[in-house]
Amino acid sequence: MSDRGEAKGLVDFLIDSGVLIFGNFRLKSGRESPYFFNLGSINTGVKTTRLAEAYADRILEAGIAFDLLFGPAYKGIPLVVSTAEALARRGYDVGWAFNRKEVKPHGEGGHFVGAEIGGKILLVDDVLTAGSAIRESISLLKHTDAELAGVIVTMDRQECLSNKSAKTAVQQIEEELKVPVLSLLNLDDVIAFFKKEPETQINSASILSRLQEYRDEYGVN
Repeated sequence: MSDRGEAKGLVDFLIDSGVLIFGNFRLKSGRESPYFFNLGSINTGVKTTRLAEAYADRILEAGIAFDLLFGPAYKGIPLVVSTAEALARRGYDVGWAFNRKEVKPHGEGGHFVGAEIGGKILLVDDVLTAGSAIRESISLLKHTDAELAGVIVTMDRQECLSNKSAKTAVQQIEEELKVPVLSLLNLDDVIAFFKKEPETQINSASILSRLQEYRDEYGVN
């Protein structure tokens, strides 16, 4: 995130909302992480609006040209709708769509809900660790006339997929898909938050130490 003041405010908001939590967490990758990111805790109108405003600001700041916002089910659904509303409040009216986990055999049917899938798509999701969910979404879009314009997530964990890799998951996705991957925050932003205002956080010195150790072990130098 380019603006450290905005990053600090967003980290503070995510901690207060119970999205960004600290402890010992076993990830799908098998790694032991000192923090966990649960966007399911964004579950009220005020919280959803606050996060959507941050998404809209980051999208407009990046200047990516796109025609449609796409949110992968399930967590991408409220994100994509609320972000479209936040963009509309700024004078940018764009369509939104999301996929069904199971194809609907009756009624309107199909894989997707929302605006017609086509044109340049900006994919909106929560956190990027390995990029599996993004690749699944891209596989769905391959059967449409849509072209991926970019990806935006709340959190980039800045992790390598393996100890042998010299690139983070975000960097690999950008190289593989040939599109930009934006994030509202990354792990460095969280570390900077604890460095700058340790007196505001309980056990902040311990949290900071563990975050830095994790970054050193699994991040790119």
